[in-house]
Amino acid sequence: MSKINILIFLGLFSTLGITCHASDSEKEQRWESQIVGSLAVGEPVKLKTDKGEFLALYTPSSKSVQGAAIILHGMGAHPAWPEVVEPLRTQLPDHGWHTLSLQMPILANAAAAEDYIPLLNEVAPRINAGVAYLKQKGIKHIVIIAHSLGAAMASSYLADKPDPLIHAFVGIGMGKIEGDPRLDNAVALSKIKLPVLDLYGSQDLAPVLDNAKARADAAAKAGNKHYTQFSVAGADHFFTQMDDELVKRVRGWLSKHAAGK
Repeated sequence: MSKINILIFLGLFSTLGITCHASDSEKEQRWESQIVGSLAVGEPVKLKTDKGEFLALYTPSSKSVQGAAIILHGMGAHPAWPEVVEPLRTQLPDHGWHTLSLQMPILANAAAAEDYIPLLNEVAPRINAGVAYLKQKGIKHIVIIAHSLGAAMASSYLADKPDPLIHAFVGIGMGKIEGDPRLDNAVALSKIKLPVLDLYGSQDLAPVLDNAKARADAAAKAGNKHYTQFSVAGADHFFTQMDDELVKRVRGWLSKHAAGK
């Protein structure tokens, strides 16, 4: 596991008690400067909410288009994060999916997952801004793909009042974060009716593995016949050195359960 991964792991399940009620805009600007200056695939766009502008990366597909995937990163990361996010946002266009990777609300590196609870109100406006951007391009078939804390944010959004153009959800490394039921993916899955792929690694983090049965039970309780849970043998939380397997699993499931007409 890399040093960056270790920092994220420690932050994800620590109890440091940092309190903040808005995304760290200075950190977002630093990420943006680094990303835009070295972007090789896709194009940067600025989207707006009532809190201001934020970065997104749009990568169009020139293939037979199936739709568009909104991609959400994990805690403290960015829309071109090298693990999970970057392989999906750059490779799915080769298989007929436009991608729009969003900068989600972030805090300092030392923040714990529960410190993000006050930022949950910023999630829906950012996702809705992404949907609006795709609508302007005439795209009417949208899926959400999200990793780790981003998956909890996405499932909370989808359990509430999602945009009707969103047709499916891929949650990668979903688990349970203590402190707010909105960060418990099982709670959200008990309300989500869309097709769902619950994808994780056999060597994932304990909160992901320990919550797997609860997630499956919640989806069954919701009567979701289009819920699929799959554990990838040998994969860790970041699918380290398994990018191809990750993309194959996601695009294969999308082709079967969420391809646009």
